[in-house]
Amino acid sequence: MGNYLEQWDELSRIKEELAERDWFYGTSGNLSIRVGRSPLSFLVTASGKDKRRTTCEDFLLVNDEGKPAEDTNLKPSAETLLHLEIYRRTNAGCSLHVHTVDNNVISELYGNRGEVVFKGIEIIKAFGLWEEDAELKLPIIPNHADIPLLASELIPCIQGDAGAVLIRNHGITVWGKDAFEAKKHLEAYEFLFNYHVKLMTLRQAALNQ
Repeated sequence: MGNYLEQWDELSRIKEELAERDWFYGTSGNLSIRVGRSPLSFLVTASGKDKRRTTCEDFLLVNDEGKPAEDTNLKPSAETLLHLEIYRRTNAGCSLHVHTVDNNVISELYGNRGEVVFKGIEIIKAFGLWEEDAELKLPIIPNHADIPLLASELIPCIQGDAGAVLIRNHGITVWGKDAFEAKKHLEAYEFLFNYHVKLMTLRQAALNQ
């Protein structure tokens, strides 16, 4: 292993924690962490691996073109280009992408609006929004099987070292200045999605009584 043991261990711990939450259905999802800045390099999940298991082939190092930076039989995640565009345009240190039922439901409910807005929920303070009536807006972009096309939809949403975007019927991509911030924001968004879906379900049930 190259000189990135610390980053490997940090990303592995995050993978294990998210796996415990059951956020990697059917090998879905992909994670990355920055290793080098000039030239750019980062660790990214290997394609097609069971993320509930921990092995020495969970990640591989890729270069500033998203290609393997070392000799390996592993293939980088099909969505490595999304992580690459984030690292190219920001100082983010970590990017996380998961597919969950709730984030897919939210993306479909509000996909035609191009965003979902959360307000008046305590956990949005996790994003540094402390005002009493603060709003948190999360963009929703169309899903494309063509990854370069999907990346082109993502690029306008990359506005800072921390951010997130929902891909319609696909999942959420979150990035932060480091792994701690990226995971914190991912957890907060998933709380918001779960809360919103449950609240809508309970309200509908009350109306049907």
